[in-house]
Amino acid sequence: NLTYKRATLEDIDILVKTRIEVLKAANNFVDTDMGEVRKQSYSYYQKALCDGSHIAYLVFNGSCCIGTGGVSFFQVMPTYHNPSGKKAYIMNMYTNPKYRRKGIAYKTLDMLIKDSKAKAFSISLEATDMGRPLYEKYGFIKMNNEMELPE
Repeated sequence: NLTYKRATLEDIDILVKTRIEVLKAANNFVDTDMGEVRKQSYSYYQKALCDGSHIAYLVFNGSCCIGTGGVSFFQVMPTYHNPSGKKAYIMNMYTNPKYRRKGIAYKTLDMLIKDSKAKAFSISLEATDMGRPLYEKYGFIKMNNEMELPE
């Protein structure tokens, strides 16, 4: 009885709310002030949903949003393995704990990947320990060459 819906600007409040939930869950935040992240997420969705640089899906049980997933599209310099330089970064995957292990995240991931492949994008993501089995099941492999400079 679940409904999968591609998000539009009308869903921006739900998208921002679920983004904050995802960040709190992934980072074990309880009482952390997320005001600035909330504000910036709202601005991000306003722009990215309009210009096509982000696609998101929401999963509903009735009127209750119980899952989400998104993909951001961007361009880097072309490489041998990615001659177009087009990249898709999957993020914000979340399923309410009461609905986990029912294939919801897998179906959401599949829709995001199909959208990304239709645009001929190289696809990557960052996985939490909890999400890693889902991504491995889909065929993602761990990469060891990427590094990040902390702020």
